[in-house]
Amino acid sequence: MNYSIKKQIDSYIDFEEWYLKIINDLKFDYQKDLEARDFLSNILREKGAEWCLEEVLLSFSQMIQRKTRIFIYGCGPSLEETVNYLLKIQEKQTYTNAVNLVADGAARLLIERRIPINAIFTDLDGITRANFDKSEFVIVHAHGDNIPRLKYFKKEILYFPNIIGTTQVSPVENLVNSGGFTDGDRILFFIASLLDPTHEVYLIGMDFNDIVGKYSKIEIERNHLANPIKLKKLRYGLEIIDWLLPQIRNPVYIVNSKIDIVNLKHLTLEMFKNKILH
Repeated sequence: MNYSIKKQIDSYIDFEEWYLKIINDLKFDYQKDLEARDFLSNILREKGAEWCLEEVLLSFSQMIQRKTRIFIYGCGPSLEETVNYLLKIQEKQTYTNAVNLVADGAARLLIERRIPINAIFTDLDGITRANFDKSEFVIVHAHGDNIPRLKYFKKEILYFPNIIGTTQVSPVENLVNSGGFTDGDRILFFIASLLDPTHEVYLIGMDFNDIVGKYSKIEIERNHLANPIKLKKLRYGLEIIDWLLPQIRNPVYIVNSKIDIVNLKHLTLEMFKNKILH
């Protein structure tokens, strides 16, 4: 059997128990998730023979191998402080020496700061159409609540070359389900099987607390208190990262955050500076 990077990344069978628990608890519609999967799959089919998922996944994997440090940016309230701190101490060198993987609306901050983006992972509620061209790769997620957004971004999905589609349910031939729930933790799940022994992973702006960062959605202008549903989503994001971490042999650091996970190595801004400048 030929090697398939899609099969390597797909983790739906391992993650299915978590998925069912989450949708039952949050009262999400499984049938709508299926509908969203099929809608995105049909858009990707329209791309024709010039787009091949295996080739894009291989290019993504090769991109990951370029650098030993991988920065994953969430939309939490500590994001802006951490990014600005690093720009102050080392200008852009820190960012050009790392692979920058960005959760949804966090891309807007990096674009504002002129920081290069290697990949945006998005369910399309935190970015604009213009943001597509600011990244090497865009990984678009389909779920039951974002079918209107998939329709709105159809042209960008069709014409952006390095596009990867993800789903929450059993993946079809042109979509991936690597596990994960929120945009931020989905990045960690997506890259878990692609890491080599030299990689170090740093989580930036991944707070998972009761404050929602202003970059999480387009219409939000300032950080604000999470509603009960959002808070529950964030708690699940934290729980599944905790579940995943023992399966990752690489060091995973969380920067400038107060969340408490035993398997995560916590770094203050000063500790982070000393480590990356070492």
